[in-house]
Amino acid sequence: MEPKDIPNVGRFAVLADPQGATFALFMPGKDPMNHDAEQLGEFSWHELMTTDQNAAFDFYEELFGWKKMDAMDMGEQGVYQMFGLGDAMLGGFYNIASGMGAPPSWLPYMRVESADAAAERVKQLGGTVKNGPMEVPGGDRIAICTDPQGAVFAVHSKGK
Repeated sequence: MEPKDIPNVGRFAVLADPQGATFALFMPGKDPMNHDAEQLGEFSWHELMTTDQNAAFDFYEELFGWKKMDAMDMGEQGVYQMFGLGDAMLGGFYNIASGMGAPPSWLPYMRVESADAAAERVKQLGGTVKNGPMEVPGGDRIAICTDPQGAVFAVHSKGK
């Protein structure tokens, strides 16, 4: 979608990277929006599942100035490459496992008080829990879900 104005809010565009993952750009209008990934309800992590993580990273590095940070060897699944800007870690990239049949896509994670409680609430509201809740390296907990219309998202809570 070509850039469009949202009156009294800002400007946005919807794009796709060379591997086909869609994402949106947003520029706020008069008042910049504050973002704190530690606050409940905020986006806390951004994960790209792609067909060529090295080419995808090169694209986003050129576009946004992102830098490679930590990496985690996931064995047969390959390397999970984390990225960030300055000192802030923002998310990770990984290659789609063969036979998974999923297209390249971004998965947003939202900060919640409890991933376990949020997963139960998703089910109560007619959504589905696709994976988790589970602990991830570092002790945090996540659950990957879909809403009743099929949109995929994840919830993320801090470990104890």
